[in-house]
Amino acid sequence: MDARHQAPAETSPSWPEDIFEILQRFDVRQVTYVPDAGHSQLIERVLAEPSMRAVPLTTEEEGIALLAGAWAGGQRGVMLMQSSGVGNCINMFSLTQIFRFPFLTLVTMRGEWGEFNPWQVPMGSTTPSVLELSGIKVLRASHPGEVRDVVEAAAGQAYNACTPSAVLLSQRLIGAKVFVK
Repeated sequence: MDARHQAPAETSPSWPEDIFEILQRFDVRQVTYVPDAGHSQLIERVLAEPSMRAVPLTTEEEGIALLAGAWAGGQRGVMLMQSSGVGNCINMFSLTQIFRFPFLTLVTMRGEWGEFNPWQVPMGSTTPSVLELSGIKVLRASHPGEVRDVVEAAAGQAYNACTPSAVLLSQRLIGAKVFVK
């Protein structure tokens, strides 16, 4: 965790592991991501797992095309991103509707609880609406104890019912970043 990231007292170190276990149970093989402190524990876990391929992205919209290709090649995937990256994906979200592939994204939220950066607020406040207007079912986890159930439900929707799904991991859950000079 970098020095600018302040974890809330209620954060349990187990929720990233819970997510990892769910991804393994759903046989997820491709994990696309733009590096993000909120996803760092999960990314490290994926990088250490030989059965999974972690794919760092230059920009988030690449991840949607990569997951469509993974599905065409017989593999399931998930995209990890921050709420600011949702805005980069608006046009590419149409692929989830056109190709009807199982799409799951886990979004760490910014612009909410204790945000110091005013640039994060506009996209953070519109992320749920942007996803819903793009045809993606949105679920939210705000406390460590609900992460497992919320991610399990979203993974079931995405991989079993082929319903594009997003889990918003609230800023309260991941911890507010603070500005340090």
